Amino acid sequence: MEYKFIDFYDPNPKIICMVRDVRAIYASMEKKYRKNPQLELNVANWQTLEGTTTDKRIVSWSNTVPIAPSMDRLYQVILEGLHEKILFVKFEDLCREPNEQMARIYDYLELPYYQHDFDNIEQFTHEDDKVYGVFGDHIIKNKLEVVKEDFFDVLGETGCEIITNNYRWFYDAFEYKI
Repeated sequence: MEYKFIDFYDPNPKIICMVRDVRAIYASMEKKYRKNPQLELNVANWQTLEGTTTDKRIVSWSNTVPIAPSMDRLYQVILEGLHEKILFVKFEDLCREPNEQMARIYDYLELPYYQHDFDNIEQFTHEDDKVYGVFGDHIIKNKLEVVKEDFFDVLGETGCEIITNNYRWFYDAFEYKI
């Protein structure tokens, strides 16, 4: 996130950033990979033994797109103290308490609250997911529901530990339970 660049053109910009437990993000990617390994040819390399296990894929994904650039930018924002100027919304909180989280967003934007129907969500935007390979999936569900935390089942204890150790700053900054 280039807050200072945006601030140059529009002083004190209103930026909203959704965060999610990083283990859940990796678990989602792992599930997509397992479902379609034949489609993602750049993940597992049996000649060099890269990406051949869940733990190795976690390490690899932490150094490549889409994870690495996003986490690097977020880390820098926190390091520079710019996070104080940004509204962060936890994905899990939005799913659990959508009205309260939307009220926070409207308040931050200084707009009157609009009551949303979280049981009837329409998708108006469409992404070209081809660039993301098997990991691209920008289809919005029509009902907002709490997502089951399955990262321990998908990644295992060691995989989850690799992530929490690598992103300890994230778990501290956003007060996620480890």
